[in-house]
Amino acid sequence: MTLDIPGTAGTTDVIDRLAGITPGSSLDRLRHRRPGAREHAQRSFDALFAPDTETEVTLVERNAIAAFVTGLHRAAPAAGFYAERLADLAPGLSAAVRAEVEAGAATGPYGVYPAGVAAPEESVEGPRHRVGDPGALGARLTAAFEHAHLLVFRPREASREALDALRRAGWSSTGIVTLSQLVAFLSFQVRVAAGLRLLGAAA
Repeated sequence: MTLDIPGTAGTTDVIDRLAGITPGSSLDRLRHRRPGAREHAQRSFDALFAPDTETEVTLVERNAIAAFVTGLHRAAPAAGFYAERLADLAPGLSAAVRAEVEAGAATGPYGVYPAGVAAPEESVEGPRHRVGDPGALGARLTAAFEHAHLLVFRPREASREALDALRRAGWSSTGIVTLSQLVAFLSFQVRVAAGLRLLGAAA
C-alpha cells in the first residue's frame, strides 16, 4: 500500500508519507536526529496494522476504525491513506465509513465529568455519536465507532458502561485494548504528521 504524495516514492515510513517528507530533505534530516522515535512510531504502525493474528481484531476492522478516526481528526492525508487501505480490503464498507465521518464531525474535546470530580461548569455538553446505519457496519464496528468517537471527543466520559457496550457487541478484553491502542496511536500519528507539515511549510 502506498500513499500518492509527490516526492515520497520509495519511502517506507508511514509518517514520512503522511507528512510529505522526501528522502534527503531538511525534514528527513530532522527526523534522523531522533532515530529511536522514528523507529518506534513505525514499529507501532506495523504491530497494529500488520499483526501476527487477526483473532481479536481483523485487518478490515483496524483499517475501518483508522479511516473513521483520522476522518474525525480532519487529517486529509491520513484519512485518505487509511480509506485507500480499507477500499482494498473491503470496498463495500467505504461509503458507510465516509457517512459516519460526516455524521460524527464535531469540535472537542467536550463531555461531562462524573459528579464530584470537577466543578459543574467544567463540563461541556456535546453530541453523542450514534451510528446511523448499524446494518452497514455490523454490530462490532458500530460499537467500535461509537466508542472511538467517545475517545476522540469526550474521553472524560470513558466508563465501565462504555466498555460494557463493546463487550455486548462481541469485543473481548484483548480486542478492547487493541481498539484503545489504535485510537491513541492514530491521534499521535496525525499530530506528528501535521506538525512536520507545518515545519516544512515554515522552512
